[in-house]
Amino acid sequence: MKVLIIGDVVGKPGRNILTDYLERKKNEYDLIVVNGENAAAGFGLTEKIAKQFYEIGVDAITSGNHIWDKKEMVEYLKTDHKILRPLNYPKGVSGVGWNIFTTPAGEKVGVVSLQGRIFMPPIDCPFQRISEVLDEIRKHTTNIVVDFHAEATSEKMAMGRFLDGKVSVVLGTHTHIQTSDSRVLDGGTGYITDVGMTGSHDGIIGMTVDSVLPRFLTSLPTKFAICNDNVRINGIEVELDQYGKCSDIKRVDLSIEELDFADFL
Repeated sequence: MKVLIIGDVVGKPGRNILTDYLERKKNEYDLIVVNGENAAAGFGLTEKIAKQFYEIGVDAITSGNHIWDKKEMVEYLKTDHKILRPLNYPKGVSGVGWNIFTTPAGEKVGVVSLQGRIFMPPIDCPFQRISEVLDEIRKHTTNIVVDFHAEATSEKMAMGRFLDGKVSVVLGTHTHIQTSDSRVLDGGTGYITDVGMTGSHDGIIGMTVDSVLPRFLTSLPTKFAICNDNVRINGIEVELDQYGKCSDIKRVDLSIEELDFADFL
C-alpha cells in the first residue's frame, strides 16, 4: 500500500500546487493525507477549503493548534470526521482525533492527529492519549499513520521511538521545514521529524519576509501576509506491507517546474 502524506499547506499558493500535483499523481497512491491547518490564508481551515481538498483526491486532513483559528470549524468538526483535530485536546472538545479510512481496494488505515506540548499550548499528554486508543484502532487495522504536530525535535523523536513497532508511520509537522532524517526505525515504523511545508519557500515559513521580520525586530504584533514565491510541495511517500510495517519512506520536495521536468523525462 502506498500512502502520500503532505506537510502543512499554507494559503492559496499551497492549495494550488497541491491541486496541480494531485491532478498528475493521485492515482499512484492508495491513500492521501494532508495537514490542512494553515490552508486558509495561513491560519486555520474552512469547510469550503476542506471540500475542495476532497474534490482533488485528499482522503484525510490532519491539523494542529491552528485548527481553531476559523471559528466555523468548532461546529463543522462535529460532523466532518475526515478532518482530525489533535487527539490530546481535552475530552469533550469538538471533533475527533483519529479515524479509520478505507482505500479503493478496501484496505483500512487508521490516521491519528496529535499535538506536542513543548513550546506549544498546554494540553493533555500526547503519549498517554495515543496509548489509550491504539488497541481500539488495532481492532480495525494494523496500518496506522500518526501526524505529530509539534515544535521540539526532541519531542518528535521521542514519539517516534515510543511508537516504534506499534504504528506504521510517525511524521512530524508544524515547523514548516522539511528534515532530512526520513528512515525506517528498528521496529518497522517509518519516521521523519518534519515533512515540511507546501507553500512558498522564499519567505519565512510561508509568509513574506517584510511582514514577519518586524515582529522579530520590534517584538510588536504584525499582520503576516502569504508569500507567493518559490512555491513547493513537501511531504513523504510511504510503502506499508501486509503487516502494517513501513517498508519504504521517501521525501517529496518539488516545485511545479521540477514536476514538469520529471514528467518530461
